[in-house]
Amino acid sequence: MAATASIDLNPEMLAAAAESKAWPFEEARKIVDRYKGRDFPETVLFETGYGPSGLPHIGTFGEVARTTMVRHAFRVLTRDKVATRLLCFSDDMDGMRKIPDNVPDPEFLKPYLHMPLTSVPNPFGGDYESFGHHNNAMLRRFLDTFGFDYEFASATDYYKSGRFDAMLLKAAEKYDAIMKVMLPTLGEERQATYSPFLPISPKTGRVLYVPMKKVDAAAGTITFDDEDGEETTLEVTGGRVKLQWKPDFGMRWAALDVDFEMFGKDHQTNSVIYDKICAILGGKPPEHFVYELFLDEVGQKISKSKGNGLTIDEWLTYAPTESLGLYMFQRPRQAKKLYFDVIPKAVDEYYSFLSAYPRQDWKERLGNPVWHMHDGNPPAIHLPVTFALLLNLVSASNAHDKSVLWGFISRHVEGVTPQTHPELDRLTDYAIRYFDDFVKPTKVFRAPDEVEKQALAGLSQALGELPENADGEAIQNAALNVARRIERYQDHAKKSPEGGPGVSVVFFQMIYQVLIGQERGPRFGSFAALYGIAETRTLIEKALTGQLAA
Repeated sequence: MAATASIDLNPEMLAAAAESKAWPFEEARKIVDRYKGRDFPETVLFETGYGPSGLPHIGTFGEVARTTMVRHAFRVLTRDKVATRLLCFSDDMDGMRKIPDNVPDPEFLKPYLHMPLTSVPNPFGGDYESFGHHNNAMLRRFLDTFGFDYEFASATDYYKSGRFDAMLLKAAEKYDAIMKVMLPTLGEERQATYSPFLPISPKTGRVLYVPMKKVDAAAGTITFDDEDGEETTLEVTGGRVKLQWKPDFGMRWAALDVDFEMFGKDHQTNSVIYDKICAILGGKPPEHFVYELFLDEVGQKISKSKGNGLTIDEWLTYAPTESLGLYMFQRPRQAKKLYFDVIPKAVDEYYSFLSAYPRQDWKERLGNPVWHMHDGNPPAIHLPVTFALLLNLVSASNAHDKSVLWGFISRHVEGVTPQTHPELDRLTDYAIRYFDDFVKPTKVFRAPDEVEKQALAGLSQALGELPENADGEAIQNAALNVARRIERYQDHAKKSPEGGPGVSVVFFQMIYQVLIGQERGPRFGSFAALYGIAETRTLIEKALTGQLAA
């Protein structure tokens, strides 16, 4: 997902890009339109924000991945003639409001509550000088793992080095205008004590949420009562003071000339505030993209503190990174559930999009997620077996070793080996892990009733009449012919090729419930061709004699 590689400026692709409805292009056009009638700056700046009170998570990946997609689309629309940067900004000067759950010794951190994260000792040990520095290093390592092209920025460094000094002085000058924006958004009690400036106590080092007694724009100072009640005056420059998070958003946009930033729906109502403060400080608010938040299995918002939903490590234990990239690309403005059941579908959809790409024209390609995920250069990967099929093969064979799976694959898919298809080999590992942890514990075989026994016996007989090397289509047709003769499985709303009733999905649901112990599965013909006709008939025999249900 790095955005520094050269871009293939194919004329047909460029023409399709100008009309593409894919959301990264729609967002990139907003940035192009932002400079309509005037020259682009030396660099167009894309930004993502990060709160280092905890470790990077799946939302961090999504925000950087999606921003990278917009950045690449912008480069295409501008014929790669405009320099771009992606800045990942860490708000590490924020005070530690509560002690995280995942630290080894919570008691150790209690004396450091409300101190800037880069002033809190590192509870994890090692060479990092603070908790904030440790978490920043984890963020950089996290982003580097996925090959993102970005620059890292620390709020502590920017405040203390003076990079924000000019804007902080302007904030002092525009104090009343900022308060006029902020106060209507607060409750009556909070209004009485609110200040956009948060001084760092020179005595305790804590970030103080205290009212201002005086703001002297000419001197560039603020006056307040410190924690011990002593009246204190501080310069707003040099990292002695930081801004509250809402004014900080707008100040940062103005100070850095940010052109694009996306954020979750929980920021949407505040984005108006960020924009107003940015404008008050003389900046032009960036283009926004608001994405929906992820939900857990029961539809609740995923929360780091709750620990619900999937972590990125959990996803990548059971599926390749590309499947997660696809999940991030699809329908970003729609709330989506993020739990283990979505993984197999995301894996197969990724390879399906990848397979379709070479056959598509440019209009279709630019709507294909893999073009955006791979910076316009998706890999050529042929996957002869789907992930869903692998999972069912593991289920039927009870395999715990991928060599068992390869025994079936190599026997029934000619010329396919771990050496010729390393991507499929990678998926076999994922399939075994996913099956062991999520499918196997929920498998429930049920005994067939009399009608189902008749259907399964007929299916076994039909399979026995096929050639040993019959393909999935022949097996599927044989199964359909069996089902059409049994009234329970006839679907009169459908028509068979001969004009009679079609086959109800109930038939194939029964097969998977009885033979695999699952509610659903891939196309039966494909499964039986891969598993083997003889092996499938053995499975049917075990079901008919009660061995599976037992």
